Amino acid sequence: MSSAIHDDPTPGDAWSCDAIESVIVPRARDLGGFSVRRALPSARKQMVGPFIFFDEMGPAEFLLGQGIDIRPHPHIGLSTVTYLFDGSLMHRDSLGVVQEIKPGAVNVMTSGRGIVHSERTGLETRAATSRLFGIQTWVALPKTHEESDPAFDHIDQAELPRITGEGKTVRLIMGSLYGETSPVKFPWDIFYAEAVLAPGAVLPLDPAYDERAVYVVSGEIDIAGDVFGPGRLLIFKPGDRISILATSHARIMLLGGEPMDGPRHIWWNFVSSRKERIDQAKAEWRSGKFSSVPGEHEFIPLPE
Repeated sequence: MSSAIHDDPTPGDAWSCDAIESVIVPRARDLGGFSVRRALPSARKQMVGPFIFFDEMGPAEFLLGQGIDIRPHPHIGLSTVTYLFDGSLMHRDSLGVVQEIKPGAVNVMTSGRGIVHSERTGLETRAATSRLFGIQTWVALPKTHEESDPAFDHIDQAELPRITGEGKTVRLIMGSLYGETSPVKFPWDIFYAEAVLAPGAVLPLDPAYDERAVYVVSGEIDIAGDVFGPGRLLIFKPGDRISILATSHARIMLLGGEPMDGPRHIWWNFVSSRKERIDQAKAEWRSGKFSSVPGEHEFIPLPE
Protein backbone atom coordinates (compact mmCIF):
# COMPACT_ATOMS: atom_id res chain seq x y z
CA MET A 1 0.00 0.00 0.00
CA SER A 2 1.38 3.37 -0.98
CA SER A 3 1.48 6.59 0.96
CA ALA A 4 -1.04 9.40 0.74
CA ILE A 5 -1.30 11.74 -2.23
CA HIS A 6 0.38 15.06 -1.54
CA ASP A 7 0.24 18.69 -2.65
CA ASP A 8 -3.48 19.16 -3.13
CA PRO A 9 -4.28 22.40 -4.95
CA THR A 10 -6.86 24.62 -3.29
CA PRO A 11 -10.41 24.04 -4.57
CA GLY A 12 -11.56 26.94 -6.73
CA ASP A 13 -8.12 28.54 -7.07
CA ALA A 14 -7.30 30.61 -10.15
CA TRP A 15 -5.28 27.85 -11.81
CA SER A 16 -8.32 25.53 -11.79
CA CYS A 17 -10.72 28.07 -13.29
CA ASP A 18 -11.83 27.46 -16.89
CA ALA A 19 -9.78 24.26 -16.97
CA ILE A 20 -12.60 22.19 -18.48
CA GLU A 21 -12.48 22.00 -22.26
CA SER A 22 -15.80 20.18 -22.63
CA VAL A 23 -18.39 18.09 -20.79
CA ILE A 24 -19.62 14.99 -22.61
CA VAL A 25 -22.91 13.28 -21.77
CA PRO A 26 -22.71 9.62 -22.87
CA ARG A 27 -25.11 8.15 -25.39
CA ALA A 28 -27.21 5.36 -23.87
CA ARG A 29 -27.92 2.11 -25.67
CA ASP A 30 -30.18 -0.71 -24.51
CA LEU A 31 -28.74 -4.10 -25.39
CA GLY A 32 -31.80 -6.11 -24.38
CA GLY A 33 -32.14 -5.36 -20.68
CA PHE A 34 -28.52 -4.29 -20.40
CA SER A 35 -27.66 -0.61 -20.63
CA VAL A 36 -24.37 0.75 -22.02
CA ARG A 37 -23.49 4.45 -21.95
CA ARG A 38 -20.79 5.47 -24.43
CA ALA A 39 -18.82 8.65 -23.74
CA LEU A 40 -16.10 8.22 -26.37
CA PRO A 41 -15.87 8.73 -29.25
CA SER A 42 -18.14 11.75 -29.43
CA ALA A 43 -18.78 14.61 -31.82
CA ARG A 44 -16.65 16.81 -29.56
CA LYS A 45 -13.73 14.46 -29.01
CA GLN A 46 -12.51 11.31 -30.72
CA MET A 47 -9.78 10.38 -28.25
CA VAL A 48 -8.34 11.35 -24.88
CA GLY A 49 -4.75 10.20 -25.12
CA PRO A 50 -5.10 6.70 -26.64
CA PHE A 51 -8.62 6.17 -25.18
CA ILE A 52 -10.94 5.93 -28.17
CA PHE A 53 -13.96 4.10 -26.69
CA PHE A 54 -15.28 4.57 -23.16
CA ASP A 55 -18.34 2.55 -22.16
CA GLU A 56 -20.09 2.36 -18.80
CA MET A 57 -21.72 -1.09 -18.57
CA GLY A 58 -24.81 -1.26 -16.35
CA PRO A 59 -25.52 -1.29 -13.52
CA ALA A 60 -27.77 -4.21 -14.45
CA GLU A 61 -29.52 -6.92 -12.48
CA PHE A 62 -30.20 -10.36 -13.95
CA LEU A 63 -32.73 -12.91 -12.79
CA LEU A 64 -31.95 -16.59 -12.28
CA GLY A 65 -30.62 -18.05 -15.53
CA GLN A 66 -30.15 -14.68 -17.21
CA GLY A 67 -27.04 -12.71 -18.14
CA ILE A 68 -25.28 -11.15 -21.09
CA ASP A 69 -24.25 -13.05 -24.21
CA ILE A 70 -21.97 -11.09 -26.51
CA ARG A 71 -21.22 -13.56 -29.29
CA PRO A 72 -17.74 -13.86 -30.88
CA HIS A 73 -16.74 -10.73 -32.78
CA PRO A 74 -13.42 -9.38 -34.17
CA HIS A 75 -11.13 -6.48 -33.29
CA ILE A 76 -8.06 -4.90 -34.89
CA GLY A 77 -5.78 -2.01 -33.92
CA LEU A 78 -6.71 -1.66 -30.24
CA SER A 79 -6.62 -3.07 -26.73
CA THR A 80 -9.84 -3.62 -24.78
CA VAL A 81 -9.55 -2.88 -21.06
CA THR A 82 -12.31 -4.30 -18.85
CA TYR A 83 -12.67 -3.24 -15.20
CA LEU A 84 -15.65 -4.21 -13.04
CA PHE A 85 -17.19 -2.72 -9.91
CA ASP A 86 -19.75 -5.49 -9.44
CA GLY A 87 -20.51 -8.92 -10.92
CA SER A 88 -18.37 -11.00 -13.25
CA LEU A 89 -17.81 -11.74 -16.94
CA MET A 90 -16.35 -14.75 -18.72
CA HIS A 91 -13.92 -13.89 -21.52
CA ARG A 92 -13.04 -16.35 -24.31
CA ASP A 93 -10.86 -15.53 -27.31
CA SER A 94 -9.25 -16.97 -30.43
CA LEU A 95 -5.95 -17.43 -28.58
CA GLY A 96 -7.69 -20.08 -26.48
CA VAL A 97 -7.84 -17.91 -23.36
CA VAL A 98 -10.73 -18.51 -20.97
CA GLN A 99 -10.73 -15.98 -18.11
CA GLU A 100 -13.33 -14.81 -15.64
CA ILE A 101 -12.97 -11.21 -14.52
CA LYS A 102 -14.22 -10.03 -11.13
CA PRO A 103 -14.34 -6.59 -9.46
CA GLY A 104 -11.01 -4.86 -8.99
CA ALA A 105 -9.11 -7.01 -11.49
CA VAL A 106 -8.39 -5.97 -15.07
CA ASN A 107 -8.56 -7.83 -18.40
CA VAL A 108 -6.46 -6.38 -21.24
CA MET A 109 -6.97 -7.94 -24.66
CA THR A 110 -4.65 -6.61 -27.36
CA SER A 111 -6.00 -7.24 -30.84
CA GLY A 112 -3.06 -6.08 -32.92
CA ARG A 113 -3.57 -7.47 -36.43
CA GLY A 114 -6.69 -9.34 -35.34
CA ILE A 115 -8.41 -11.25 -32.54
CA VAL A 116 -11.90 -12.64 -31.90
CA HIS A 117 -13.55 -12.87 -28.49
CA SER A 118 -16.84 -13.40 -26.69
CA GLU A 119 -18.10 -12.03 -23.37
CA ARG A 120 -20.78 -13.91 -21.48
CA THR A 121 -22.19 -14.35 -18.00
CA GLY A 122 -20.70 -17.57 -16.63
CA LEU A 123 -22.83 -20.65 -15.89
CA GLU A 124 -22.16 -20.50 -12.15
CA THR A 125 -23.18 -16.84 -12.03
CA ARG A 126 -26.41 -17.62 -13.88
CA ALA A 127 -27.34 -20.11 -11.15
CA ALA A 128 -28.49 -17.19 -8.99
CA THR A 129 -29.59 -13.60 -9.42
CA SER A 130 -26.61 -11.45 -10.35
CA ARG A 131 -25.43 -7.93 -11.12
CA LEU A 132 -23.02 -6.40 -13.59
CA PHE A 133 -21.47 -2.94 -13.38
CA GLY A 134 -18.18 -1.74 -14.81
CA ILE A 135 -16.23 0.15 -17.43
CA GLN A 136 -14.86 -1.11 -20.71
CA THR A 137 -12.47 1.11 -22.62
CA TRP A 138 -10.74 0.66 -25.95
CA VAL A 139 -7.26 2.15 -26.27
CA ALA A 140 -5.90 2.68 -29.77
CA LEU A 141 -2.55 1.07 -30.45
CA PRO A 142 0.21 3.32 -31.79
CA LYS A 143 0.97 2.93 -35.51
CA THR A 144 4.08 0.92 -34.67
CA HIS A 145 1.95 -1.72 -32.90
CA GLU A 146 -1.24 -1.84 -34.97
CA GLU A 147 -0.13 -5.07 -36.66
CA SER A 148 1.42 -6.68 -33.58
CA ASP A 149 0.62 -10.20 -32.43
CA PRO A 150 -2.65 -10.48 -30.50
CA ALA A 151 -2.25 -11.00 -26.74
CA PHE A 152 -4.21 -11.22 -23.50
CA ASP A 153 -3.30 -10.25 -19.94
CA HIS A 154 -5.25 -10.65 -16.69
CA ILE A 155 -4.04 -8.73 -13.62
CA ASP A 156 -5.54 -9.52 -10.23
CA GLN A 157 -6.71 -6.75 -7.92
CA ALA A 158 -3.85 -7.37 -5.47
CA GLU A 159 -1.28 -6.63 -8.21
CA LEU A 160 -2.59 -3.13 -8.98
CA PRO A 161 -1.04 -0.27 -6.97
CA ARG A 162 -3.38 1.18 -4.34
CA ILE A 163 -2.83 4.71 -3.03
CA THR A 164 -4.72 5.80 0.07
CA GLY A 165 -4.95 8.74 2.44
CA GLU A 166 -7.15 11.64 3.55
CA GLY A 167 -10.41 10.12 2.34
CA LYS A 168 -9.00 9.03 -1.02
CA THR A 169 -8.42 5.55 -2.41
CA VAL A 170 -6.92 5.33 -5.89
CA ARG A 171 -6.39 2.04 -7.72
CA LEU A 172 -3.98 2.45 -10.63
CA ILE A 173 -5.10 0.33 -13.58
CA MET A 174 -2.68 1.41 -16.32
CA GLY A 175 0.33 3.69 -16.69
CA SER A 176 1.86 5.95 -14.06
CA LEU A 177 0.20 8.35 -11.62
CA TYR A 178 0.88 9.70 -8.11
CA GLY A 179 4.37 8.19 -8.07
CA GLU A 180 3.17 4.66 -8.82
CA THR A 181 3.29 2.52 -11.98
CA SER A 182 0.85 -0.22 -12.92
CA PRO A 183 2.15 -3.65 -13.99
CA VAL A 184 -0.14 -3.43 -17.04
CA LYS A 185 2.03 -2.82 -20.09
CA PHE A 186 0.95 -0.56 -22.95
CA PRO A 187 3.16 0.93 -25.72
CA TRP A 188 2.11 4.58 -25.21
CA ASP A 189 2.20 7.14 -22.41
CA ILE A 190 -1.07 6.53 -20.61
CA PHE A 191 -2.78 6.71 -17.23
CA TYR A 192 -6.00 5.07 -16.07
CA ALA A 193 -7.23 4.80 -12.50
CA GLU A 194 -10.29 4.39 -10.29
CA ALA A 195 -10.64 6.85 -7.41
CA VAL A 196 -13.10 6.49 -4.54
CA LEU A 197 -13.52 9.70 -2.54
CA ALA A 198 -15.14 10.43 0.81
CA PRO A 199 -17.18 13.63 1.17
CA GLY A 200 -14.81 16.59 1.44
CA ALA A 201 -11.80 14.73 0.01
CA VAL A 202 -9.73 16.65 -2.54
CA LEU A 203 -7.88 14.83 -5.32
CA PRO A 204 -5.27 16.68 -7.40
CA LEU A 205 -4.74 15.93 -11.08
CA ASP A 206 -1.52 17.58 -12.18
CA PRO A 207 -0.73 18.45 -15.83
CA ALA A 208 1.82 15.65 -16.25
CA TYR A 209 -0.03 14.53 -19.40
CA ASP A 210 -1.37 16.78 -22.16
CA GLU A 211 -4.71 15.00 -22.40
CA ARG A 212 -6.72 14.24 -19.24
CA ALA A 213 -10.30 13.45 -18.39
CA VAL A 214 -12.45 12.38 -15.45
CA TYR A 215 -15.60 10.28 -15.69
CA VAL A 216 -18.07 10.49 -12.79
CA VAL A 217 -19.40 6.99 -12.07
CA SER A 218 -21.33 7.87 -8.90
CA GLY A 219 -21.71 10.72 -6.43
CA GLU A 220 -20.89 14.35 -7.14
CA ILE A 221 -17.65 16.29 -7.57
CA ASP A 222 -16.86 20.00 -7.56
CA ILE A 223 -14.28 21.54 -9.88
CA ALA A 224 -13.68 25.27 -9.40
CA GLY A 225 -17.22 25.77 -8.08
CA ASP A 226 -19.05 23.73 -10.73
CA VAL A 227 -20.72 20.50 -9.57
CA PHE A 228 -20.93 17.42 -11.77
CA GLY A 229 -22.96 14.27 -11.13
CA PRO A 230 -22.88 10.73 -12.52
CA GLY A 231 -22.57 10.07 -16.23
CA ARG A 232 -20.38 13.03 -17.14
CA LEU A 233 -17.01 12.88 -18.90
CA LEU A 234 -15.01 16.03 -18.17
CA ILE A 235 -12.27 16.81 -20.69
CA PHE A 236 -9.56 19.11 -19.32
CA LYS A 237 -7.39 21.64 -21.11
CA PRO A 238 -3.63 20.90 -21.16
CA GLY A 239 -1.37 22.67 -18.72
CA ASP A 240 -3.84 23.40 -15.92
CA ARG A 241 -3.59 21.75 -12.52
CA ILE A 242 -6.95 20.38 -11.46
CA SER A 243 -8.50 20.03 -8.02
CA ILE A 244 -11.36 17.53 -7.67
CA LEU A 245 -13.48 18.02 -4.54
CA ALA A 246 -15.95 15.29 -3.58
CA THR A 247 -19.22 16.85 -2.39
CA SER A 248 -20.56 13.37 -1.56
CA HIS A 249 -19.21 9.82 -1.63
CA ALA A 250 -17.95 9.61 -5.19
CA ARG A 251 -16.38 7.11 -7.57
CA ILE A 252 -14.57 8.54 -10.59
CA MET A 253 -12.31 7.24 -13.33
CA LEU A 254 -9.17 9.18 -14.26
CA LEU A 255 -7.89 8.67 -17.81
CA GLY A 256 -5.64 10.16 -20.43
CA GLY A 257 -2.12 10.25 -21.80
CA GLU A 258 -0.09 11.88 -24.51
CA PRO A 259 -1.84 12.86 -27.77
CA MET A 260 -2.04 9.93 -30.17
CA ASP A 261 0.17 9.72 -33.26
CA GLY A 262 -2.60 10.87 -35.60
CA PRO A 263 -6.36 10.36 -35.92
CA ARG A 264 -7.99 6.95 -36.23
CA HIS A 265 -10.62 5.47 -38.50
CA ILE A 266 -13.35 3.63 -36.58
CA TRP A 267 -15.85 1.20 -38.07
CA TRP A 268 -17.76 -1.31 -35.94
CA ASN A 269 -15.08 -3.08 -33.82
CA PHE A 270 -12.17 -2.04 -36.03
CA VAL A 271 -9.74 0.81 -35.33
CA SER A 272 -6.86 1.76 -37.61
CA SER A 273 -4.79 4.70 -38.79
CA ARG A 274 -5.45 3.49 -42.37
CA LYS A 275 -8.91 3.34 -43.95
CA GLU A 276 -7.83 0.57 -46.32
CA ARG A 277 -6.95 -1.59 -43.30
CA ILE A 278 -10.53 -1.26 -42.06
CA ASP A 279 -11.79 -2.38 -45.47
CA GLN A 280 -9.42 -5.35 -45.36
CA ALA A 281 -10.70 -6.37 -41.92
CA LYS A 282 -14.30 -6.18 -43.16
CA ALA A 283 -13.49 -8.52 -46.04
CA GLU A 284 -11.61 -10.92 -43.76
CA TRP A 285 -14.47 -11.20 -41.26
CA ARG A 286 -17.04 -11.61 -44.04
CA SER A 287 -15.01 -14.41 -45.64
CA GLY A 288 -14.18 -16.20 -42.38
CA LYS A 289 -10.43 -15.55 -42.38
CA PHE A 290 -10.28 -14.52 -38.70
CA SER A 291 -9.43 -17.26 -36.21
CA SER A 292 -12.35 -18.77 -34.31
CA VAL A 293 -12.93 -18.95 -30.56
CA PRO A 294 -12.58 -22.53 -29.24
CA GLY A 295 -15.83 -23.82 -27.80
CA GLU A 296 -17.97 -21.13 -29.45
CA HIS A 297 -20.36 -21.95 -32.31
CA GLU A 298 -21.91 -18.54 -32.90
CA PHE A 299 -20.63 -15.22 -34.20
CA ILE A 300 -21.83 -11.67 -34.87
CA PRO A 301 -22.17 -11.12 -38.64
CA LEU A 302 -20.57 -8.12 -40.30
CA PRO A 303 -23.06 -5.21 -40.14
CA GLU A 304 -24.49 -4.31 -43.53
